[in-house]
Amino acid sequence: MGSTGVVRWKATSEVRSLVWDGYDLVDRVDGGRRWTSDGVEHAPGLVYSYPFDRAVVSPSGQYTVVYTERGTKALLLDGQRIVRELNRSFYHAEDFDYPVALGTLADGREVLVHCPEQYEVIEVEDVATGERLTRGERRPRDVFHSRLAVSPDGRRLLSAGWLWSPFGIARVYDLERALTEPAVLDGEGLPHLGSRVDAEVDAACWLDGDRLAVATGEEEVDEGDPATLGPRQLGVWSFSEQRWLYRQRVELPIGTLIGHGEVVIALCEYPRLIDVATGTVLAEWPEAEVSPRVGSYGVTHVPTSVAALHPDGSRLAIAQPDGIAIIALPSPASAPSPEETFTR
Repeated sequence: MGSTGVVRWKATSEVRSLVWDGYDLVDRVDGGRRWTSDGVEHAPGLVYSYPFDRAVVSPSGQYTVVYTERGTKALLLDGQRIVRELNRSFYHAEDFDYPVALGTLADGREVLVHCPEQYEVIEVEDVATGERLTRGERRPRDVFHSRLAVSPDGRRLLSAGWLWSPFGIARVYDLERALTEPAVLDGEGLPHLGSRVDAEVDAACWLDGDRLAVATGEEEVDEGDPATLGPRQLGVWSFSEQRWLYRQRVELPIGTLIGHGEVVIALCEYPRLIDVATGTVLAEWPEAEVSPRVGSYGVTHVPTSVAALHPDGSRLAIAQPDGIAIIALPSPASAPSPEETFTR
């Protein structure tokens, strides 16, 4: 295990969102404030009077949603142009993260996924036209959807939210089918995954179009089933194979996950790079402070870390109290086969 150097860029005020534009970094919440590749900050072109504090950006980079993580308000932007205001239900909005994602469907359309009227009802809209694509009869269940994420291939939708206990869960829905049968977004999601997790889900993220990384906490559901993902484990689920490819015990706190290929970045107190096949910490950076946040809910709000992985996986940008830390990521070693590492 090792670590590489951390480069620090200064910021004149708090950094509330980050997205890579080539090798520049942009804070969309702050109206497009930019740091060029030499680390020089350039003033924003727009200032919002409302206190938005987080942002998500579409795969193309054209659209952005700026929102309040524990509020009810958001804006959909096309570049810096305001397209329309967005809202979510006030019900427990102060207790869990705003459910919103931007993604690209398999047919190339960019979509907005959010819960505009009810906390338990996911809607999908065409970003360019505003057309709602999930019109039809709905049968919602009492699920607090959060941390929505469209899979890279546009076929599936992740919700890493919670049930009333509270108890963190991960559900994945057939996004293509939802466009003709929107009620599929109201059920248990795609089969097998939910029944193969016997612990509270702390975090989940896409590795690619087929594989989902899931990290669990200490709380267990049903004791002793060796086929499930148990407490304090990091697992990789394949939807094409309908099974866990890897399941590894992890003693360290996972926090928030960012996935890329064969590794995940765990953000809790400081960033760690983890091999998903073995659970090995490949590198860590204690000198780069991040939030101790775990899960998508909590009465006491600990804000989620602001971070951006470069699309090529070569570097990670993390907001710091006085600026931005840029971490050059090492290339992971070749991962072993699932059969070599399938352990409880």
